Amino acid sequence: MRNLDPRRARWIRVRMGILCGLLGIGLGAVVSAAFGIQVERGDEWRELAEKQRQRRLHVAPKRGTVYDRNGTPLAVSVEVPSVSVDAVEMFRGVDDRRLPAMLDEASQRIGQALNIEAAQVRDKLARRRRFTWLKRRVTAAEVSAVRSLSDPRQPRPLFGMQIEGEGRRYFPNRALAGPMLGFVSPDGEGKDGLELQLNDELRGHIEEVRGLRDRSGRLFFSEGIQDEQALAGHNVYLSIDQGIQYVAEQELEAAMRTYEAASGSIVVVDPNTGELLALASMPAFNPNDIERSDLAARRNRAITDQFEPGSTIKVFTMAAALAAHVTSPTQNIYCEEGTMAIDNVVIHDTHVSGWLTPTQVLAISSNIGAAKLGLGVGEQRLYETFQRFGFGERTNLPLPGEVAGVLRPRGRPWVQVETAAASFGQGISVSTLQLAMAISAIANRGRLLVPVLVRKITDGMGNTVNENPATVRREAVSPNVAQMVSEMLVAVTEGEGTGVEAAVPGFRTAGKTATAQKIDPATGKYTADRFTASFIGFVPAENPRVAIAVVLDEPGITHAGGSVAAPVFRRVAEMSLRYMGVTPKGSTPAPIASVGKEQDPARQAYDLFKSQSHPEAAIRPANSAAAPPTTASKQVTDVSGLPAGQALRALLQQGFIPQINGSGRVVRQQPVGGALAEPGATVQLFLESGS
Repeated sequence: MRNLDPRRARWIRVRMGILCGLLGIGLGAVVSAAFGIQVERGDEWRELAEKQRQRRLHVAPKRGTVYDRNGTPLAVSVEVPSVSVDAVEMFRGVDDRRLPAMLDEASQRIGQALNIEAAQVRDKLARRRRFTWLKRRVTAAEVSAVRSLSDPRQPRPLFGMQIEGEGRRYFPNRALAGPMLGFVSPDGEGKDGLELQLNDELRGHIEEVRGLRDRSGRLFFSEGIQDEQALAGHNVYLSIDQGIQYVAEQELEAAMRTYEAASGSIVVVDPNTGELLALASMPAFNPNDIERSDLAARRNRAITDQFEPGSTIKVFTMAAALAAHVTSPTQNIYCEEGTMAIDNVVIHDTHVSGWLTPTQVLAISSNIGAAKLGLGVGEQRLYETFQRFGFGERTNLPLPGEVAGVLRPRGRPWVQVETAAASFGQGISVSTLQLAMAISAIANRGRLLVPVLVRKITDGMGNTVNENPATVRREAVSPNVAQMVSEMLVAVTEGEGTGVEAAVPGFRTAGKTATAQKIDPATGKYTADRFTASFIGFVPAENPRVAIAVVLDEPGITHAGGSVAAPVFRRVAEMSLRYMGVTPKGSTPAPIASVGKEQDPARQAYDLFKSQSHPEAAIRPANSAAAPPTTASKQVTDVSGLPAGQALRALLQQGFIPQINGSGRVVRQQPVGGALAEPGATVQLFLESGS
């Protein structure tokens, strides 16, 4: 600067001084601001920064599995792909003028890829949220189309879409036990049946996980999560046997189709433990396809429907009379030749009788005999006995919607005519489950057990969280009384008893039929054409292994419990015993496992049972392997070409038990028309549509 003009050099020094001053002031401002941000307000700004770069995710664990008693899965969770979008990332850097056109284009392309309406997609994208579901549970083709849209090598790629695995409930056996299992909504919450009642146990523990976002908003985890097995939902092991459940549902559905019933239910119980082996309800539904199911089909009728039990209640009236020493097994009861008046009500018997023993009262189902026993016991003691057998109270099964039934109307005592009516099952209401547990109490020497549906619950690590052993609620009657009633019930399935169709070949069978008239809600009176047919019983009578209650509501072809419900009991009981390896003395268990290994165990067992039920054996009495036709044999009517209804009526009028296979008109029958068969024999009808 020595060579410069002094005035110019002085001016340069002034400018440099001014510049240094300004730089000093700026540096001071920066230092002051930095001090304020990092020191004075450091915690506040640090928290804001963490919020901007971190996300808190609630990780939903895998829902627990529901198994049957043998470890066969009935409800499982599988991972299926779903598509979400980060709309902020998709339209990053797009100005407001171009945004509408970009929204329209992206909506059209995404809508075509996912097969959804473009307007629906546009509405979601226009909200500009960091996370939005575009479509849940997509197909493999839709996944491929979304990946193609996001491929940077493609023209105008769309960023911000993510394909994420999402849990979906899957029921591998489709409609099997559907009303009992319930279903799960798309958000993973149980909405009916066991899925609802045990939702807290099955869904597991929702864990909060922290993650970091990069500049593009993509998420990666900064902290590890716990062991997934520790977070997973609990597994539930039921007492239900898939094989027995399958048989019960198949036979119930066949009986409903044969007799044109409105609905039905079956409960199969192990009377020694109270464990439910089958809980069947028809009509049923497929929990995998809940959108197409009928609301009425979701009802678990075995626990939600209450009905007048009719003559099945006579079992417990008899137990009350024996316990109160009102009668004895050898004492005769005068049954008034079929008609008895109480107050202004006349009681009738289907079988007109004079003197009957208590065993005969049950065998031919005398209303008058039961009414006299009930009146002899007295209103209070009869009511208390019914209560001790579990009627009028819930069993507290872990299922929603269970009814308690009704004993006394509005809690007041019965008058004399009501006591008589209650003795043979009118004026009170019960559920199928209550009947099954009550007859189980007779089978296990008077002990009323707590019904067990859930055997145990385990966590994701296999540790047992809860276990339900056999539990006695109370003693309903003494062992001696229960034993006497058991022996009386054998007479119902033998000789002239009303339940001979329930007798299981090779075993002594104890049971009771019922044909209960239904009340017309409009008039409050009993109808002449609407009935509830039922049968309860257990087998073998001397060492019971299964107790079964069968209920069919409003059968149309015929309505007698001995014709409609008793055969269902026999087939379910026979199959259940064979499935459990229980055979008559001198025989060996059937090799179920050797049949069709490609089929599931339930289908194996059922198909084997059907294959061993030879139609030609049905035309002979069960206790005669090769006896020639007797003088009581009848010629089987030829019903070929007839529709199902006409064929059923024709065979029932002859005293045969028709069994339908298929739909439409009869194309074949076994035994053939004109063959000789004993009354009560089964006639197989094979139908085809369009014939």
